[in-house]
Amino acid sequence: KKKKARIQLPENPANLPQETLEQLGAAVTDSLREGYLPCPAAWRIAKDFGIPRIAVGSVMDNRGVRVTECQIGFFKVDKTPYRGDAPHQPSPELAAGLRELDGAGNLTCAEVFALARRLKVTPLSVSEAANIMGLKIRSCQLGCF
Repeated sequence: KKKKARIQLPENPANLPQETLEQLGAAVTDSLREGYLPCPAAWRIAKDFGIPRIAVGSVMDNRGVRVTECQIGFFKVDKTPYRGDAPHQPSPELAAGLRELDGAGNLTCAEVFALARRLKVTPLSVSEAANIMGLKIRSCQLGCF
């Protein structure tokens, strides 16, 4: 209920035919682990169907399925991958990239992945650096945040 108050996903953001939506729903159900859908599995489903990730997120939302194993560390029990015990600050290059994205209002999940690819680091390390710097990542590619 809290998420629906914050995020309004369209019923069918990719305008998929009903048959495809049913197949997509079956793929989501088949990929559940203990009632949750791992983020990498949702990405794989989107790739397999050749559709935007947000369409998978919409189907998940409509079925009440929650995400687990977020690739940038969200949805952990402690709510954040950074617990204040990091031994060092982010590299200057990573910090500059994050500041630039944040300053432009573009610190999104997709941009975290792009920055990680550019700097040849993991998306989780970029997310951890953002948390250390007190920056907030927005716009999950599946529509979760």
